[in-house]
Amino acid sequence: MKVNPKDVSTIVILSKNKQGARTIQVRTRHLARLKYYAMGLVGVLAILIGSIVFLNNKSQQQEQEKQQLLTQIINLKGQIPIALQKDSEKNSAQIYIQAIETKLKSINDYLRKRGLKGFSTKSVGGDANEAGVKLSDKEVYMAYDDYLTHLVNTVGFTPMGYPRISSMTSSFGFRSDPFNSAHAEFHPGIDFKGNRGDVAKCTANGRVVAAGWNGGYGNCVRVAHANGFETLYGHLSRITVKVGQQLSVGDKVGEVGSTGRSTGAHLHYEVRKDGKPLNPVKFLTLNN
Repeated sequence: MKVNPKDVSTIVILSKNKQGARTIQVRTRHLARLKYYAMGLVGVLAILIGSIVFLNNKSQQQEQEKQQLLTQIINLKGQIPIALQKDSEKNSAQIYIQAIETKLKSINDYLRKRGLKGFSTKSVGGDANEAGVKLSDKEVYMAYDDYLTHLVNTVGFTPMGYPRISSMTSSFGFRSDPFNSAHAEFHPGIDFKGNRGDVAKCTANGRVVAAGWNGGYGNCVRVAHANGFETLYGHLSRITVKVGQQLSVGDKVGEVGSTGRSTGAHLHYEVRKDGKPLNPVKFLTLNN
């Protein structure tokens, strides 16, 4: 197709030493639209920058929330001996423990927002029951110190809570084979009721070590955590993470589906320690 000379503009590019020049011919209509191209490019860059800032802020917010929870628990540990040193009254420990329980309640509220049931202090030794009143101040302090140490380790290094908030449809252990009721099989995790496309979330900070098809698990994601823990999310309709990706608690790993050896849409969830499957129910609340 022959181009009309009127539709073409010539751009002359001069070198700094003015010893030579280059010319470029560009359709005139492109020059007229140049500002629109530039505006479009600026718009795309703005969207990309905005997305990066949003994701970075979200990640920082999640990390701040986790650190806030850990700081609250650690502060509680540090305050107990100070209170015992300054107050020598007979019931000082019991009074102080009541204040501790109030603070633990606020931490419980924080955990419930994440889908956790929270924890109880009834068996720790701070209650004014027949067994509790027989404890010395030192014994009460040590009981709470051990308990808070347990909470710090649990919150910091263990997958906790629900990968999705819904009822369980299948438990951990031996069960009837859903494809052949005459046989039994070992179920290494628990199943959560769901619909195709429902979000499945990571239950602890960690790194994605597998993301793809995995036999009977179908579309499957495995996340490695600290202290030898690993979580597995199976039968996904869609995987939204990649191998090597770092995840924070609550991040999306995929969407509920029925891929692999499955009879209907649900989320299969496993918790493993050093490669061995554990009952995930023990990790749904801090009390277990």
